[in-house]
Amino acid sequence: MNKKKLYLAILWGLTGAIAGETLAAADLFNNPVGVIGTKPQPDLFNSPVGVIGSPSTPAAAPAQAPAATPVAESKPAAATTPEVIAPTATQAPQTGQTASIATDIKPVVADAQAPQAGKSKLWSYQPVKTPDQPVVNNKAWVRTPIDAFILAPLEAKGLAPSPDADRAAFIRRATLDAWGVIPSPEDVAAFVNDTGPDAYEKLADRLLASTKYGERQARRWLDLARYADSTGFQNDGTRPNFWRYREYVINAFNHDKPYSQFVKEQIAGDELLPDKQEGLVATGFLAGFPDNSNSRDLVQRKYQITTDMTDTVGKVMLGQTVECARCHNHKFDKISQKDYYSLQSFFANTSAVDNIPAQKGDVERKYEKQLDKWEAATKEIRDKQKAIIDPYREAALKYHNERYLTDSRESIFKPKDQWTAHDRWVNHRLANVTVEDDLAAYLRDAAENKGNKDFNPELALKSQEYKDLVAELKKLDDLKPASGSLNISGVSELGHPDSPPSYVFFGGDHERKLDEVQPAFPEAITDEKPVITPTVFSSGRRTALANWIASDTNPLTARVYVNRVWEEYFGHGIVETVSDFGKAGQKPTNPELLDYLAAKFVKDGWSVKKLHREILLSSVYRQSSDYREDAVQADSENKLLAVFPRKRLEAEEIRDSLLVASGNLEDKVGGPSVFPPVPDNLGAAATQWKVSKDKKDQNRRSLYIFTRRSLPYPLLDTFDMATAQEAHSKRDVTTTPLQSLALFNSDIVFGWSQALAGRVINEAGSDESAQLDRLYEILFARKATATEKETLQKFLDSHEKVVRDKTSEGKFEVSIPTGLKDSPKLDPIRAAAFVDLVHTVANSNEFIYRF
Repeated sequence: MNKKKLYLAILWGLTGAIAGETLAAADLFNNPVGVIGTKPQPDLFNSPVGVIGSPSTPAAAPAQAPAATPVAESKPAAATTPEVIAPTATQAPQTGQTASIATDIKPVVADAQAPQAGKSKLWSYQPVKTPDQPVVNNKAWVRTPIDAFILAPLEAKGLAPSPDADRAAFIRRATLDAWGVIPSPEDVAAFVNDTGPDAYEKLADRLLASTKYGERQARRWLDLARYADSTGFQNDGTRPNFWRYREYVINAFNHDKPYSQFVKEQIAGDELLPDKQEGLVATGFLAGFPDNSNSRDLVQRKYQITTDMTDTVGKVMLGQTVECARCHNHKFDKISQKDYYSLQSFFANTSAVDNIPAQKGDVERKYEKQLDKWEAATKEIRDKQKAIIDPYREAALKYHNERYLTDSRESIFKPKDQWTAHDRWVNHRLANVTVEDDLAAYLRDAAENKGNKDFNPELALKSQEYKDLVAELKKLDDLKPASGSLNISGVSELGHPDSPPSYVFFGGDHERKLDEVQPAFPEAITDEKPVITPTVFSSGRRTALANWIASDTNPLTARVYVNRVWEEYFGHGIVETVSDFGKAGQKPTNPELLDYLAAKFVKDGWSVKKLHREILLSSVYRQSSDYREDAVQADSENKLLAVFPRKRLEAEEIRDSLLVASGNLEDKVGGPSVFPPVPDNLGAAATQWKVSKDKKDQNRRSLYIFTRRSLPYPLLDTFDMATAQEAHSKRDVTTTPLQSLALFNSDIVFGWSQALAGRVINEAGSDESAQLDRLYEILFARKATATEKETLQKFLDSHEKVVRDKTSEGKFEVSIPTGLKDSPKLDPIRAAAFVDLVHTVANSNEFIYRF
């Protein structure tokens, strides 16, 4: 091969690689969450909150044709669409409509044209089997079976486990891990003083019964779901409906929705629960892809979107780097390009929709009321804009559509009665991204561009008039609803069961089609064939995929999820590469423990709360984190867990715990995203961040902060918040000077320190020794030692002198505690020095670590 051909071949490959990287009807949050181990209601959005934990009632089945025996090696029969009311290319299935069944739509089994490569012998592809519990010498240490699997390798290494952490340290650890915030001094004292034999059990149950648990688990899942409230790319437009998906996730964890059902609903909720808001909202998992509404290649955009869905499902649910097989066969795992595109074809007929009407609750009614005000105030302006566009609408729309690339135009200009499934996707996408202002571009071009066949200089006046109206309309933006929406964002197959064809693409380039493929599971993992039952409104493909992924016999799904939960508690997964269970990933450090957890997880009805409870009650989780030289010498990376691993708090835990400490945290659960204050020096980017007017909204948990892809919230970004560009498998932990400076110099954090100082004085009184104890109880769940008190007292005395000297020179404005009750008589200079002491202690290592 000559150099030119080699260069072109490489270029094609790189091009393909780059292309893919680019309800409130019921108040669930104020109802009792229930207890672990009993049956939840399947519809959490529309039914009373039930009790929690056991295998749930099966979800509403999708509208299906009669069951049929799978026939291997047969291609899907062409489904015929009966005369039913179904969404058009610009409509989604309406909530509340249950489609009837077409008896002539038959289940089909995907064709596997190429010879089977055979299942891989990779450990993670083998069936999960319950291992025998190891026999250990120190039987008294075994509180749960987990402990036996941990203790056996420790004893083989000649190591003993660490003693239990003291109770105060344990409740701080457990509360941070389960809730994502520090415990109150009262909760710490109650647990420390509980002499009952079931004190730890009561603590675990209380933690898991709180809505804070669901919020914490939701944050972990939203990392994986690449959750954001904006689209990304140049425009980074707001997605006003996406908070409902976040709410769905919080509900799912709080009500202990079986993980298998949780997975199914996020992949195929619109097919499984077409008449329930919950199922439609759940598909926000697929619809959360970063999106470029300006793309002029709608065919490429379809490929990029289905690529994102495929890669995300593969990584999050299966722990597989399937994306490595998009441009060529996987270099490490037995996943071929054919496997990849067969997997992608499950999503071939899937479109994002943003216009599904939501059930009206308080949020929707408040939004609607404010929207009515904006519409009334802007009606005259908008009517004038429409009057300018209407005479040229047909020409403007044609002009706009001609701006798309050739293969997109083939679908756009095709008569609707000739549309294929591919054409339907393209035109739905076109309708979703075209707005009135796009048509106004025709006026400008027709007035200025002599090459435009409609060239007319007189249109310049119309163009300018329209532009002036846009500016006038923008002045009334403050009247728009600040948050909320009336619709749901999710995915749909637009009311049709037929899917566009799928192909293997040479080098991952969507313009270089090779063989056509049908939906199929990776052959290295399973020899099972998907049974696909189309409905009158959908292909049924994603239901088939969801059923396989969430099957009790899938070797990956349970292993991957229990490993993620283990990593949440211990900082490292049993498999360190939590989203790569392939050959290039790490092997499990304790494969027997991994399989025990996975097998029990499935046996327990995929109950996430039961999994968390067993870990919380284990001896390995109860260990002290104190340094041990013998453990370091024998196991320098602490893979055997002879010592409990210390862990830096995540970004949200730091901010939320500071809010808890200050007494400012607004504990409301659910609802639209909020905009807390940002630094004044944010510059031009601040125009994308309209701070919430309600002070309570500013002090809500970080989970509810608006996630703008182009502008991460600065304080969280400094402490390694998750990126929303793709599935974020594991938080980075960096240590930089900017982190200390961000906390110490932040006016927002300093304001919390002032509030914390006020809280300490209110609760401890005027005695400074008692104040120091209370400060430590709030931040560290312990009292200050005598040495610490002596050091802090010296600091307070010396710093008071510094503050007094500066204020006497008129160069310093003191900041005193806020929120004081009963107007105690304070020396403002001494009080200002105390605020600085509080601010310093709150910025200590002990606060931002859990031990």
